[in-house]
Amino acid sequence: MKLNKLTRTGSAVASMALLLGVGLAACGSEDSGAGSEGGSETTESAPEETEAAEAGAETFGEGCKLIPADGAGSFNGMSTAPVASAASANPLLKTLVAAVGEAELVDTLNGADALTVFAPTDDAFKKIPKADMDAVMADKKMLTKILTHHVVAGQLGPDEVAGEHKTLAGDTVTVEGSDEKFTVGDEKAQVLCGNIPTANATVYVVDTVLMP
Repeated sequence: MKLNKLTRTGSAVASMALLLGVGLAACGSEDSGAGSEGGSETTESAPEETEAAEAGAETFGEGCKLIPADGAGSFNGMSTAPVASAASANPLLKTLVAAVGEAELVDTLNGADALTVFAPTDDAFKKIPKADMDAVMADKKMLTKILTHHVVAGQLGPDEVAGEHKTLAGDTVTVEGSDEKFTVGDEKAQVLCGNIPTANATVYVVDTVLMP
């Protein structure tokens, strides 16, 4: 797992704080409006169509079928909550949510203006030997370094996520691919379900934990 690469945490955590304080302010969100042309049936259906377009209509990947169809953990449910809260409702991300809580990053992530998050599933964390995982969970600085390595400033759609991006850990992560096929990091983590909207972030669920 190359945990020896994670000892240089001080400057990385400071970079995270600087990015959150300064870099995220430049990222905005787009609003879309829908007009009505007078038919009563059209007028009533428009809000539902708009909500579907904003919350999950452009998601992609085989893993999307594992997302609940309704409730807080569904695409529509997650779209209304900030990213850490949205993840807590998703049954695929229980270990990630526990790690974010242990690192005390909930408020940091929920309070950011715009983020892209590469979110490892529970199965991704199970690939890590238990002894190594226990060591990481017991080391807050190391845990923070790993978790913030999964987060990029700005909400990146499928047409702009490919490339090298600076993470909130202060290092970089490279995304390769196009259309609906992407890999993330040196680990070539596969995107299982991408372009998931939350109130302040775009989430790409991945099958491997990314290491700084």
